[in-house]
Amino acid sequence: MITKRIIPCLDVKDGRVVKGVNFQGLNDVSSPVELDSGADELVFYDITASAEGRRLFTDILTEVARTIFIPLTVGGGINTVDDFDRVLKCGADKVSVNSGAIRDPRLIFEAAKRYGDQCVVLSADVKRVDGVFRVFAKGGRENTGMEAIAWIKKGVELGAGEIVLNSIDTDGVKQGFDLEMLDAVCNAVSVPVIASGGAGCIEDFVTLFQTLPKVDAGLAASIFHFGEVTIPALKAALKAHNIPVREV
Repeated sequence: MITKRIIPCLDVKDGRVVKGVNFQGLNDVSSPVELDSGADELVFYDITASAEGRRLFTDILTEVARTIFIPLTVGGGINTVDDFDRVLKCGADKVSVNSGAIRDPRLIFEAAKRYGDQCVVLSADVKRVDGVFRVFAKGGRENTGMEAIAWIKKGVELGAGEIVLNSIDTDGVKQGFDLEMLDAVCNAVSVPVIASGGAGCIEDFVTLFQTLPKVDAGLAASIFHFGEVTIPALKAALKAHNIPVREV
């Protein structure tokens, strides 16, 4: 049985880890290299790079990559295949695209052709607008008007090897993952789907994997940053519920 992955997310702004609620009101947490791992993978987002129209902070990325020994996914300000090349050379294992792929979907195809599907992660920031799942760009600031499931399916057809689904509706609220949205995505694509947005406690991960066994991984930020949940305790609880996880 394939083990479920637990993935802490580092949202980085100006070189510091930050966290907000519904993508708003960012608060400083700590330096990214101070955070403990014990995880299966790590996701590193420079969350304001796209909105500010600049490149991702590669110096911080290099520092993080040097200190961890698990797969690292990096996103933020990825607009060209050259951006892929830059962050991969800094130590990233996978590259997450969002706003750059919305502007030019061929970025997914070109990057997958050069580096392989397994390297290309499509991150989708999705929010309900009048009952429809809509894709948002620029760190959740801009409604693209695109229907989310159709966009995610297109991304996979172009070569995205993994999906990170960020529910803006549940982000930072700590009331559980967006199961309805995740179910719709899992039923639409055959590549791994990572759930993001809403984790508040260990039980939220148990509910996620028991309700939606197709979900491959659970991603969270603040509960790990603030020590509300430790990864060893989380994995022990998942194991007790017969949910397969990799040993810490």
